[in-house]
Amino acid sequence: MINYRVENLVALVEELKKDNVTIVDEISEYDYGKFIHVLDPEGNIIELWEPIGDLE
Repeated sequence: MINYRVENLVALVEELKKDNVTIVDEISEYDYGKFIHVLDPEGNIIELWEPIGDLE
């Protein structure tokens, strides 16, 4: 699985939905960030992560 750190996960998921990207689950929130899983065109799971605080 590939994991990408992103900014503004909620807005990104809305854009992905508009582009008909398969969303595997709902956004999960933890003390250290938000996560969601999507599928790439080949069916591979990609994890998107918005960490709490700066991305640095």
